[in-house]
Amino acid sequence: MKLLRYGAPGAEKPAMIDDSGTLRDLSDHISDLDGSQLSDETLAKLAALDPASLPAVEGSPRIGPCVGNIGKFMCIGLNYSDHAAETGASIPDHPILFMKANSAIVGPNDTVVMPRGSTKTDWEVELGVVIGKTAKYVKKEDALDHVAGYCVVNDVSERHYQKHLSGNWTKGKSCDTFGPTGPWMVTRDEIPDPQALDMTLDVNGKRMQTGNTGTMIFTVAEIIEHLSHLFTLHPGDVIATGTPPGVGLGMKPPTFLKDGDVMELNIAGLGTQKQTVKADD
Repeated sequence: MKLLRYGAPGAEKPAMIDDSGTLRDLSDHISDLDGSQLSDETLAKLAALDPASLPAVEGSPRIGPCVGNIGKFMCIGLNYSDHAAETGASIPDHPILFMKANSAIVGPNDTVVMPRGSTKTDWEVELGVVIGKTAKYVKKEDALDHVAGYCVVNDVSERHYQKHLSGNWTKGKSCDTFGPTGPWMVTRDEIPDPQALDMTLDVNGKRMQTGNTGTMIFTVAEIIEHLSHLFTLHPGDVIATGTPPGVGLGMKPPTFLKDGDVMELNIAGLGTQKQTVKADD
């Protein structure tokens, strides 16, 4: 299933996409697509519905973040060997973890606003993993059983804030609008191998990033195993699993976003995001 949320910010409603691409409202069956509704049992009940019996959503509403009330928004840094190389970083021995403030989360096509004075705002297409079942001390062999589904994430990053404002990476990752998520969550039964997904990102129609999740240093299962031994993963938590090469920071010379730029991201089977960049007044 492709599950999503539509409507004005803060008032999104749950929906699914049927085989014809029609948006079907799920409000009569679940209150929202959040951690309380991501269990295997609930997802099985939704999968059993006849999409034709669900109200079709008229028009072209805004698409919101595909998961509501996200608990922890966790990100893995330098998780592609070729991306680590382009930034001059060493291959990590363990997954590098940083957190992204939940206030950064926006819809997949919402405007990305560069903070005042920003000159080094960058793009990063990433595979997002949505936790559906509580995970504590899980083994990698069982880790994917704790996943509700997968989505596209743009881990927008302000590199000066990230590297030069002291402290950890969170400062450069958590600016408002720096976490476009969606357009939808694809349930894990439709993604049999999360390590075999092509991914791309264009800026103004020019291909910047081309990659495949098969080149991750740490797989999705290994990331879940590692994190679940540090703290409990709860339903509705989201993990952004790292980005392939082609970010602006790695270019020679480095190239960053500017007012009016348009980013378009795609991961095979998970849909497309498109954001216009705006400089904050």
